[in-house]
Amino acid sequence: MSQQCAHLGEVRKVAARIPDGCEECLKTGSRWVHLRLCQECGHVGCCDQSPGKHATKHYHQSQHPIIRSFQPGEDWSWCYIEELFFEPADTAEKK
Repeated sequence: MSQQCAHLGEVRKVAARIPDGCEECLKTGSRWVHLRLCQECGHVGCCDQSPGKHATKHYHQSQHPIIRSFQPGEDWSWCYIEELFFEPADTAEKK
C-alpha cells in the first residue's frame, strides 16, 4: 500500500496553460527533455533532466506541491513536499 499524501486535496482538474511545451523554454528558445504539469494551476514546465528545470522552479515560486507527467503515455504524479510518487489511482481528483 502506498503512503498517503496530505496534499492530494490541492489537485485540481486543470488544462495545460500552454500545451505546446515548457512555458519558460518556449519564451527563451531553450530545449526540454520531458514535461510536467502543475496539478494546481496548469503550468507546464520542464523536468529536472532539462537544462531549465522549470517545473521545480515553478514549485519553489508557487508552492504548488503536486505535478503530473505531461508526456504521452505516462500517467504518474509527484509531490515535491513529501517526495512521493503516485500512480493514477492514488491521485484521483478530489474536486
